[in-house]
Amino acid sequence: MMHLCFKMEHRFPVNTLNVTRDAVKVHNLFFWKHTGACGVVVGYPLDTVKVRIQTHKQFTGIWQCVATTFSKEGVHGFFKGMTLPITTISMTSSVVFGTYRNCLQCLSQARGAGCGPNTKPEVFLSGFAGGVAQASVMAPGDIVKVRLQCQTESKRGGASMPKPKYRGPVHCLLRIIKEEGFLGLYKGVVPIMLRDGPSYSIYFLTYTTICEWLTKSGKKRPDWSGVMLAGGIAGIAAWFVATPMDVIKARLQMDGVRGTKRYKGLFHCFTETVRVEGSGVFFRSLGINCLRAFPANMIILTVYEILTSLLRAEPHSVGPFN
Repeated sequence: MMHLCFKMEHRFPVNTLNVTRDAVKVHNLFFWKHTGACGVVVGYPLDTVKVRIQTHKQFTGIWQCVATTFSKEGVHGFFKGMTLPITTISMTSSVVFGTYRNCLQCLSQARGAGCGPNTKPEVFLSGFAGGVAQASVMAPGDIVKVRLQCQTESKRGGASMPKPKYRGPVHCLLRIIKEEGFLGLYKGVVPIMLRDGPSYSIYFLTYTTICEWLTKSGKKRPDWSGVMLAGGIAGIAAWFVATPMDVIKARLQMDGVRGTKRYKGLFHCFTETVRVEGSGVFFRSLGINCLRAFPANMIILTVYEILTSLLRAEPHSVGPFN
């Protein structure tokens, strides 16, 4: 399904090819800004519930967390910290998919297979590289998002009620730098790498495989229902792998915010969590991750395919990652 050869017709002058490449780059940025934003908006309320279940012992389940959040904070409580992910999604997505595409191309050229399709191991390794690469640009925004999501204090509370520590994304970002230094923005970057490397490997491999299964004979790609199904299942498969490390990440990012620092590092967080709460805590948010992943990734890949068909010079090209 994923062909990485770029056929250049000799009848096109060089300057025309350069313009085409520049146009594709602009289109790609446009795609990821809007498709990524769609995915963030669709999945964000459930993401907030997920983070709170992972980091707050007061929330014992999905519906209890939803009911408590709504009663105390209203609808706004489910969208705390969403501004930063929406504004940075084009950058993080470009890093993931750009690294993925470049790795696929490099592996294909190293194999010397010409314009043949990439192998499954190449897809797996390229997905791993893309997931790890995005950690450096994702970490600062992610810790801000998590800390704002975990603020259960409401701005609409009375004078006697405790006020939120962070007033918004920018205030949160600056306060982390002031209190914890610039490196404080990268608290949890190692768990992000350990989470996203394997999960993106599974994500791309699952999507590619299912699309191949659903592609009818004589066609280059499945129909829209197949793309939607493949995207949703790929998202679920990725979160099966990512959820345990996602719990560790969130707890390290919130460690010390409410007072005493509990964890000395990633391994200590893992062992202490198992000792106190048991290994089952790493999968307590799996259900909501899967529930969130299916519609979010279904929309991301479907919207991207639609925009690709409308704007790319080759509307019938295969797959959203070529």
